[in-house]
Amino acid sequence: MIAYIGVEDGKAALAVGVTDDLKGKISAVDLVKAGVAAVGGQGGGGRPDMAQGGGPNGADAGKALDAIRAALKGAA
Repeated sequence: MIAYIGVEDGKAALAVGVTDDLKGKISAVDLVKAGVAAVGGQGGGGRPDMAQGGGPNGADAGKALDAIRAALKGAA
């Protein structure tokens, strides 16, 4: 699993990828939605193995990673 967050002009963009061996347990869409909510965005989407989204609060990029980690713990 990989999570990437980039910040430009104060806005955050997130991308989450989940390997084939894990996508039966956790969806990239669920993870990206958790991260997007933390940066003030709504939604996010894609496929179970790759999803993306964004939000207006790039300063909260660290909180987005924390939200993704928490979602992973909840899925374990």
